[in-house]
Amino acid sequence: MDEATRTAFIGTEIGRTTVVVERSAVSFFAQAVLDDDPIYRDQREAEAKGFAGIPVPPTFPFVMQNWGAYGELQPAEGNGSGLAQVLGTLMAGGGLILHGEQAFTYHQPIVTGQTLTGVTVLRDIYVKESKAATMTFVVSETTWSDEAGTPMATATFNIIHRI
Repeated sequence: MDEATRTAFIGTEIGRTTVVVERSAVSFFAQAVLDDDPIYRDQREAEAKGFAGIPVPPTFPFVMQNWGAYGELQPAEGNGSGLAQVLGTLMAGGGLILHGEQAFTYHQPIVTGQTLTGVTVLRDIYVKESKAATMTFVVSETTWSDEAGTPMATATFNIIHRI
């Protein structure tokens, strides 16, 4: 991918998803990451710790768009994956896709029962060369907001294309 193409993608919205944060998904995720804190399973425990509902585990925003994204909540015009378009352009020349780093910033606690909308923007695409490979880093940022538009969390995700 040439520099002009990379630059054209940067700053574009590449996805929008609305989800309902579900108790079963939160409890299942906590179990999957081996977090046995009862705050993720028991409403009484969560309330005793000052939460309005069962809070999500720290890395839950990474999978949030895979749980509770019901069709009727999504934009009528559809929501294709802009990230797939970027990765497809990169993969046209072969190579591997690798999971890079991810980071989460919480602005407010996210709890079960909330309906959130995540807007994903492509923040950066940059290239690093080594003796063995060329690696293209694709950095996306998803801001999850509640129904009033209040930002709840920001998830940053880095995918690496190696050729």
